[in-house]
Amino acid sequence: METLRAYMNGLTVDQQADFARRCRTSVGYLRKVISAKTKLGESLCIAIDRESGGVVRVEDLRPDVDWAYLKKRRNAA
Repeated sequence: METLRAYMNGLTVDQQADFARRCRTSVGYLRKVISAKTKLGESLCIAIDRESGGVVRVEDLRPDVDWAYLKKRRNAA
């Protein structure tokens, strides 16, 4: 979550709103989960990774998910 916190803090208020919109959530929700260290859903993790250009990685947000397995399967297809 620290990577997400740092990423969000590096954005202007307008950029934060745009980022959250592209992730299909709100700035308030992102700030809440950062503060509470709540587990994000996998879909939101993927959106954050994608919309941050890989700065905030899914592996950082949800280390409990076997992302390497999913990537390996995708590359094998």
